[in-house]
Amino acid sequence: MHSFAYKDGSLHCENVDLADIARQVGTPAFVYSRKDITETLAAFRRALAPLDAHVAYAVKACSNRAILQLMARQGAGFDIVSGGELWRVIQAGGDPALCTYAGVGKTEAEIRYALEQGIHCFNCESEEELRAIDRIAGQMGRKAPVAVRVNPNVDAHTHKYITTGTSENKFGVDIARIPQLYRAIYTSMPNLQPRGIQMHIGSQLTEVQPYLMAIEKVAPIAMELKELYGIEFWSIGGGVGIVYDGCLESGAPEWWRKHPEQMTIESFAAAIVPLLKPLGLRIIVEPGRRLVGNA
Repeated sequence: MHSFAYKDGSLHCENVDLADIARQVGTPAFVYSRKDITETLAAFRRALAPLDAHVAYAVKACSNRAILQLMARQGAGFDIVSGGELWRVIQAGGDPALCTYAGVGKTEAEIRYALEQGIHCFNCESEEELRAIDRIAGQMGRKAPVAVRVNPNVDAHTHKYITTGTSENKFGVDIARIPQLYRAIYTSMPNLQPRGIQMHIGSQLTEVQPYLMAIEKVAPIAMELKELYGIEFWSIGGGVGIVYDGCLESGAPEWWRKHPEQMTIESFAAAIVPLLKPLGLRIIVEPGRRLVGNA
C-alpha cells in the first residue's frame, strides 16, 4: 500500500497535488512519501519481530540526504557500497556503527576511512579483499570486523542482469569454500574479526522460494561459523520486489487481495522466520527500493 492516487483527475501524494509541486519547482521532480517510507520500515520491523532483526537501508536505492536523514531518525542501519555513501550517511546524521560496507572494489582510502569511522562490518567478496583489509587494519593498529558474502548458487528468478546468487555471477565466494575461508581468517589474518556472514541473491524478487532455498543451504554453515568463531549476525540481503505493473492500483488494500501471488513483507517474513529463529543470530535485512518505492 502507498500514498499515491488520482483525485479529480490529478495525481496526489499524501493529499498533495503533484501538479502544484511541478508548477513550483518544475519538472522532472522526484517526490517521495514520508508516510510510506516510515510505514514500510515499521512493517518490516513488525513482520520480523520474532527475530533479533535489524533493517539496514540500501543507500544505493536513493542517496538523497533527506531520505537518509529520515532513515537515521527512524533508527535504521545502512547498507553502503562506497566511502562516498558512508560520508553521506554521516552527514545526514546516520550512525556509522550501524553501517555494513558491501561492494566490490573498495579502495585503500575507503577502507581506512571506514575503519576510522567505526563501521559495523565489511562485507567481503573474496580472500584477496580480506587480506587487503587485514593488512590495512594492521597498519592502523585496529581489528577490522568482517563478514564474507556467500554465493549460494540459487536462481532468484528475476532479471538476468540483477540476479547475483548463482555460480555464474561474479559476486561472493562459492558456498563450498566458506568454511575454509573462515578458517583462514581465524588462523592467518590476525587483524580481522569475523563478525558475521552475508548473502544477497538478487533484486526485484517477487516470490519467496529463492530466499527459502538460499537460507536452507547457508543455515548449516552459519551455525557452524557461530559455534567455531562466534559470529553474531547473518545478513540475508534485500531484493524484496516492488510493484511496477499496476503501481497506482496497488495503493489500495483490495488490489493485494486480488493478487495473492504478489509477495508482501508479511508473507516474506512468515516464510523465512521459522528457518532463521532457531539459529540465534542477529538477522540483518537490506531493503532498498522496497523502502523508498511503492507498495
